[in-house]
Amino acid sequence: MLVLRKMTQRFRSDSGMITAEYAVGTVAAAGFAGLLLKILTSFDVHTLLLNLFVRVLKSIFG
Repeated sequence: MLVLRKMTQRFRSDSGMITAEYAVGTVAAAGFAGLLLKILTSFDVHTLLLNLFVRVLKSIFG
């Protein structure tokens, strides 16, 4: 039983994994931000947002 407990504690050790997890999260966030920037700066999305904004202003102010 003691041997099993020691083996379990040894395999549960995550030393060194924290930095790798942060690195993967940072790369994923940067990739998502780049994709979002590309989408939001495209001409089609710009036109869509501008038309939506104009329609909202017209509905509020007549």
